[in-house]
Amino acid sequence: MKYDKSVYRSLTLITQFGINMLVPIFLCTVVGVWLGRKLAIDWLAIPFFAAGALAGFRNIFIMAKRIYSDKERHVKKD
Repeated sequence: MKYDKSVYRSLTLITQFGINMLVPIFLCTVVGVWLGRKLAIDWLAIPFFAAGALAGFRNIFIMAKRIYSDKERHVKKD
């Protein structure tokens, strides 16, 4: 059975989207919790989580924009 390369590309793309979204959220939340414990401010993780979510959305936007512009270039060449 032979698989189409587009299936692997799609799976890779979905994985990249997930990693680009989850890593900033996780890291910012961990830093927020750690800093909150150091400074005795329990709610400090919330703004760090929000900053991580915004950074993740920004990563996804930039990645999607790059993919879309690459597809446009390939369509214009054909």
